Amino acid sequence: MSSKIKVMIIDDHTLFRKGLREILLDFPFIEECKEARSGKEALEILSQEKFDILFLDIAMPDMDGIETLKLIKNRDYQTKILMLSMYPEEQYAIRALKCGASGYITKSADPEELMRAIEKIIAGGKYVPEAFSEKVLHYIDKSETLSPHETLSEREFQVFMMIARGKSLVEISRELSISIKTVSTYRARILEKLNLQNNAEIINYAIRHGLII
Repeated sequence: MSSKIKVMIIDDHTLFRKGLREILLDFPFIEECKEARSGKEALEILSQEKFDILFLDIAMPDMDGIETLKLIKNRDYQTKILMLSMYPEEQYAIRALKCGASGYITKSADPEELMRAIEKIIAGGKYVPEAFSEKVLHYIDKSETLSPHETLSEREFQVFMMIARGKSLVEISRELSISIKTVSTYRARILEKLNLQNNAEIINYAIRHGLII
């Protein structure tokens, strides 16, 4: 890479931010690396400074990564965005890329893969892990309209996918460390947004749209 770049990490986990920052600053082409603990804080920083790449966590409390991504795109900040996620699933990548992200990488990626992702994005391309099939990018290119499930917030989508895989509200509550009442609220929103009636219809919807096999 011929010129140095300026980046920002947006993630609510301090230890992850600090660790990623150390890795990024070891790359010779990264000149400066700032941190933000939330989407709101990132937007405040972006209103005053320019960055070449944002490393944006997809699952943050309050305002999740997808919501933050949409706001950044709507405000037309001239920056590329690489989504960071714990979820190694194509559907999460598709959601992020369709909303304007330049790439998607899992938090388990090694520094070499991270460097490849940065180089590809800076060169104007889009990056998804090699483990994902090329159909992810083809899907993005051919479809401009959002399907109903793509209007769900990231947390709603998490709950949706768990219900679609047959998990109970108790299991979802335990895995996401949220109350059963909160899970029920998310479920109600999902049913309303997708115009569905019950869990069986959620499962059928997911199968029909190729979200689960």
